[in-house]
Amino acid sequence: MSTTSRITAAALAAAAGMAALSACGTTGSSGGSADAKTVTLVSHDSFNASKSVLAAFERESGYKVKVLKGGDAGKAVNQAILSKDNPQGDVFFGIDNTLLSRGLKAGIFSPYQAKGLDSVPADLQLDKDAHRVTPLDYGDICVNYDRAYFTQHKIAPPQTFDDLLKPQYKGLLVTENSATSSPGLAFQLGTVAKYGDAGWQDYWKKLKANGAEVVNSWEQAYNERFSGSAAGKGKGDKPLVVSYASSPPAEVMGKNPPPKEAPTGVATGTCFRQIEFGGLLKGAKNEKGGRALLDFLLSKQFQEDMPLQMFVNPARQGAKVPELFTKYGATIDKPTTLAPETISKNREQWIKQWSSLVLK
Repeated sequence: MSTTSRITAAALAAAAGMAALSACGTTGSSGGSADAKTVTLVSHDSFNASKSVLAAFERESGYKVKVLKGGDAGKAVNQAILSKDNPQGDVFFGIDNTLLSRGLKAGIFSPYQAKGLDSVPADLQLDKDAHRVTPLDYGDICVNYDRAYFTQHKIAPPQTFDDLLKPQYKGLLVTENSATSSPGLAFQLGTVAKYGDAGWQDYWKKLKANGAEVVNSWEQAYNERFSGSAAGKGKGDKPLVVSYASSPPAEVMGKNPPPKEAPTGVATGTCFRQIEFGGLLKGAKNEKGGRALLDFLLSKQFQEDMPLQMFVNPARQGAKVPELFTKYGATIDKPTTLAPETISKNREQWIKQWSSLVLK
């Protein structure tokens, strides 16, 4: 749902005011598992889980979970690559399909086929032959809109990539830097998937000419610049933002009585599918504990906890999704996608081309 990061959709937990995980493990910046009874999970800042759920794993497995958070997804992946000869922990959570080839090429994961993998749809298993990573969740990066703005100005909100180029949306969009933000990169990849290698650059020239603003992170775009963010208390002046199809439930969570609809909507024709993975770090000090933790991350108990903790869809089929998530979130039937090998081959060049076009 990662970058992220993510970022990934997990960052929406912060937007909803959810507390960072601390009681079921400690966070820090260095060191692997301290002993055989500790298993260390390395992730991005947006990782979150119910205390009771991780406590259940600790109780049943006998391992204590230590969580190390390392910035957004891109930064966390880069750090895992830099420290591959002396890994920070045992399991990495949060590498997504836009960054996956980078981690696989660097050889940071050890193969392991997690229990329950047969319950994960084949289209999410992007490393199904080698099992170096396990798909754990998915989400869609899409343009979100502030309903109140468009109602007030009597303008229909955009629904497609093409719509964003129309004069009535000039200066209304804020997106993230492809080089520094996972959602920003995913949105760029969505335009590549839509317009092809020959057309996406022309699209971005037109989008820039139509006043699109670029900031470095999802947090900055959503919580500071977007007018529909409750966390930003409406201080932003951009009614369009690149975020997640699962952003609306985060805006509704905790409201009593619950509204008929979320204050934000999703432009369903602007979405790119993001899949997030976990893997056993090569050289892990506690491989046995790491395998047990990966099994747990794919268990029904953890998978059913994810939607309202990290605002992502569980990878495991049959895992129940809360009504708040399904009622207020957008279901994307036909998101844009790109094959992992296509992303791997072109990602760095596409980012350079995008930066030259949009940031100059």
